[in-house]
Amino acid sequence: MARTDSFYVCQSCGAQTRQFFGRCSSCGDWNSLVEQVMPLAKGRTRKVAPEHSLEQSSPRSSSIESLGDKPLERFLSGYAEFDRVLGGGLVPGSLVLLGGDPGIGKSTLLLQSASVMACNQSVLYVSAEESAQQVKLRWERLQPSKSDIQLLAETDLDLVLEELEVLRPEVAIIDSIQALHDPNLSSAPGSVSQVRECAASLQRLAKDKGIALVLVGHVTKEGMLAGPKVLEHLVDAVLTFEGDRFASHRLLRAVKNRYGATHELGVFEMHGNGLIEVTNPSEIFFSGESASGVSTIVACEGTRSLVVDLQALVSATSYSTPRRTATGFETNRLHQILAVLEKHMRLPLARFDCYLAVAGGLEVEEPAADLGVAAAVVSSFKNQVLPVGTVLIGELGLGGQLRPVSQLGQRLQEALRLGFRRAVVPKGSGLGLIQANLDLELLEAATITEAMVIALGKDSFSSKD
Repeated sequence: MARTDSFYVCQSCGAQTRQFFGRCSSCGDWNSLVEQVMPLAKGRTRKVAPEHSLEQSSPRSSSIESLGDKPLERFLSGYAEFDRVLGGGLVPGSLVLLGGDPGIGKSTLLLQSASVMACNQSVLYVSAEESAQQVKLRWERLQPSKSDIQLLAETDLDLVLEELEVLRPEVAIIDSIQALHDPNLSSAPGSVSQVRECAASLQRLAKDKGIALVLVGHVTKEGMLAGPKVLEHLVDAVLTFEGDRFASHRLLRAVKNRYGATHELGVFEMHGNGLIEVTNPSEIFFSGESASGVSTIVACEGTRSLVVDLQALVSATSYSTPRRTATGFETNRLHQILAVLEKHMRLPLARFDCYLAVAGGLEVEEPAADLGVAAAVVSSFKNQVLPVGTVLIGELGLGGQLRPVSQLGQRLQEALRLGFRRAVVPKGSGLGLIQANLDLELLEAATITEAMVIALGKDSFSSKD
């Protein structure tokens, strides 16, 4: 009998150890070590060619300047929002990893895209979690028109690789990588070694045959992609499908992309017959309502500008320490903005709870939203409504000063398109050319106090708080 070797593998980070521990020494997770038995491989020796053959052989490498200029051809997915996040479409020979929460719509998006791509390219859809009949029932609901998709319901990696070799499709979709298993490994499907080996085998075949491969990946309860971190390094692009599964809209983002930008955003809306593109996302995140504690900003996601409503609620606290809660905005950043307002505008916010939410479930991370957050907090604290048709754009410094932001002209263009006629912006943003091309009243402010006086009026700050 062949000799075997036993070791323990962490199912969270992929670390290996010879001894069992209750806690992984690399990532700190408890009860994540699983024993795996592998046959001992015979020692391999590197073959050294004779010196005379080395002199006659030619090097396999070539000068980078001698390589020809080959245009980068892409396969269009059939959805402009999907292509935007990919950087223009699927690149032949590339690997794309799509992750998201269960039930968010990953399989729906890929099946709809495969139905459209199958009209111009050969597409293979490998279903490792559903039977072929289940996939067909969903396909008939999503795509009533005829489409020539090759469907394979299989979990054995060897059979999947054999089908890819025989069929040679231009695009292949694996749903999902955690459900495949390599019969040569003793570990269970979804384990670290299985995911790593299956992804590596698919990568070698995709690069060799020029197949654009899309892998569906599961996520953990923390929202991270399941499996070893090497899986994300192995692929060319990592996409995440986000959104509340009980809401209608979905957000597609790129975490990693070797063929495009990583800050693009794709917006979809879930309907009974599948996902539908949202070409004007501002209509989701902007309600146009007038109420105290509501301000409007323009956030930039890559090349796209989004008009977003910010909602703040400031109320007297009943606790010894006031509560600060933020949804869609960084809590530490909210703490800084509240400290600046209390220091430079003398607002007693230490005695009040503060709640902040970004409308529509969008996550705003850029500092250009600072002025809008401060305006929403002051508006709720003063119980005054900001003027209709006013947008606030600017970064807030710890000294109370307003700093210029990037892509200001693009932001103002989007605000003007949605009917805004007044914008409060940082002073010194170089608005000469912008103001000449836009029919928009630009109000410059150097400090947060000056900006709030412009937005709410002098009467709001005439009396001592």
